[in-house]
Amino acid sequence: MVEAQTWTTRRMSNPRLESTATADHQLLDIPATPTAEVRNGIYSVGSHLSPNLLTALIIASWFMSNIGVLLLNKYLLSFYGYRYPIFLTMLHMISCACYSYVAINFLEIVPRQHILSRKQFFKIFALSAIFCFSVVCGNTSLRYIPVSFNQAIGATTPFFTAIFAFLITCKKESAEVYCALLPVVFGIVLASNSEPLFNLFGFLVCVGSTAGRALNL
Repeated sequence: MVEAQTWTTRRMSNPRLESTATADHQLLDIPATPTAEVRNGIYSVGSHLSPNLLTALIIASWFMSNIGVLLLNKYLLSFYGYRYPIFLTMLHMISCACYSYVAINFLEIVPRQHILSRKQFFKIFALSAIFCFSVVCGNTSLRYIPVSFNQAIGATTPFFTAIFAFLITCKKESAEVYCALLPVVFGIVLASNSEPLFNLFGFLVCVGSTAGRALNL
């Protein structure tokens, strides 16, 4: 029979131990390691919901917020006459930072993380810069092309993702994947040819936004 492992200290090895101790060894009371639920906040928002329901609510919220922000940007840039897409993007980023701070520090939806090295900082900075570039290009394109055409171009994100994966990591997808992406590209070509409100600059900027989004992935 294997005896349970215990942690002991020799008497007088620690000056904080009382000199009047009668036993030669004293057992140390080591607390149990907290579980993942305790570390991540078991009483956080969403702990009383089932995982499937919580996931569905998050996805629905993301879709609604994405559609709402897209239509609002289109209204501001095209119909209201707002001419500052970069400043609009800055407002988006500030809002995201504020909401993220509340979600992490007060609502405890996700655990707080820290930057551990300079290399990790530069990686996060590069992702942030590419993401800002993508959002700026996307907001700028809304001033020149319709929302439907903007979203149609955004559907080519998997195509650019496959290209960047091959150029950066030399990762080759299967022939079936490339064949599945071809109809998407041809569909965008046909949509561009038949789009009554086609604008070359808006199209190129939207393609740049889509490429930046794929590079982030």
